[in-house]
Amino acid sequence: MSQEIDTAELVAAAGERWTLVFVREFRQAPAVVWAALTEPEQLDRWAPFVPVRHLGSLGETTLTMVDGAVREPVPAVVLRAEAPVVLEYSWGADLLRWELEDNQGGTRLILRHTLSQPGSQAMVAAGWHLCADVLRRLLDGRPAGVIRGSDAKNHGFEELRAAYAKKFEI
Repeated sequence: MSQEIDTAELVAAAGERWTLVFVREFRQAPAVVWAALTEPEQLDRWAPFVPVRHLGSLGETTLTMVDGAVREPVPAVVLRAEAPVVLEYSWGADLLRWELEDNQGGTRLILRHTLSQPGSQAMVAAGWHLCADVLRRLLDGRPAGVIRGSDAKNHGFEELRAAYAKKFEI
């Protein structure tokens, strides 16, 4: 997986909360990327969780974290779903906002993940980094298989976490 870390920034949010801003470019059109962000079958192939329903409509849902055989349901609420431009939902106490911009037929994807736990910035950045790499390969027709939970340690997670910690000076 890619070890490039220059596409993530950490910005202050309200109080002790921080927002990780993660940017990735995809060759596919926003509608294709939107489907990967909202359809349970696609999310199950690249994301750290599996939703119980399509995320393209407002309302409560559950995002089940997966780590091998361990499943942990986390409550979520879809707050904005404006296909194929903005998707925003809570994930437990965190807030995720996905913005999709048309970029000459491709998509610039901007994830703003507002963190509820101080000190988790580097870990979250490393996790999304791996997920974005898996998503890119999936959309490019070269699926690598989902990487989540403890399996991420076999794909450079610790090195990425350390690099992000250094970048964010944590």
